[in-house]
Amino acid sequence: MIPQFAVDGVFPTPVLSSNIGRPWTEKELALFDYHSQHTHNNMGNTTSNDRYVLNAPEAKGILEFISKGIQHWVNTVMCPKNPIQMYVTQSWLNFTKPGEYHHTHEHPNSIISGVLYIDADYENDKIVFHRANRYQQIKFDPADFNWFNSESWFFKVKTGDLKLFPSSLTHNVEQKQGDNVRCSLAFNTFAKGYFGSEETLTALHL
Repeated sequence: MIPQFAVDGVFPTPVLSSNIGRPWTEKELALFDYHSQHTHNNMGNTTSNDRYVLNAPEAKGILEFISKGIQHWVNTVMCPKNPIQMYVTQSWLNFTKPGEYHHTHEHPNSIISGVLYIDADYENDKIVFHRANRYQQIKFDPADFNWFNSESWFFKVKTGDLKLFPSSLTHNVEQKQGDNVRCSLAFNTFAKGYFGSEETLTALHL
């Protein structure tokens, strides 16, 4: 009998992917254009002066789509026993021109973070995630990279794509290739509700 082997993954890091599935409206495009003219320098690129872009009435449809993605995360990843309400805290636009980049970072004071791609070229644009514990006592050079042996992993992105991920997950954008100005809407979240339990002395009401 030929032995059968299975390799399972435990405690994986979730990354939610979706696409808004429609073109931007004229009001949304006007909102993006306005913020593209009101920016300040970031580490490697520029970001909007407004840190609450999703609060604008013109962004209502976008916020509804993002909120559905967040709720899907809550239902499928977190599966909370007690009802909680996740909500977007800050939101801002990033603009990355050819040759620019977005520095390696995480998002403190947030639970789930996300990026909605307003203008992205699938052939050239991607988001890169990094393993939390990159130290390897014994390091082997892999012939083929996979989720188990890689120190980083990237996802190619296109216009309309949404990525949600734990706010603690380190990520960056490599030097921009192609001719377009990569525009992305980033946001953070927090939660209201009842966390933990009285019995285990972990109860928290927010």
